[in-house]
Amino acid sequence: MKYRVLIEQDEDGMFIAEVPSLPGCISQGKTRTEAIKNIQEAIEAYIESLKDHNEPIPPSIDEEIVEVVV
Repeated sequence: MKYRVLIEQDEDGMFIAEVPSLPGCISQGKTRTEAIKNIQEAIEAYIESLKDHNEPIPPSIDEEIVEVVV
């Protein structure tokens, strides 16, 4: 499954990763790579918890990124 992950660097230099379609699914890391690894683990745990509680699992995304030159 694929989920959109938003990554921002905070004022202390930490990378914060958040999954908009999974409320409260947030992680962080000292590097962007670490934040991505950590959020992947958080997503897996989040989905496992949804399964354990018989909650619906949000659908995977299917999107394209389009880059334009301005």
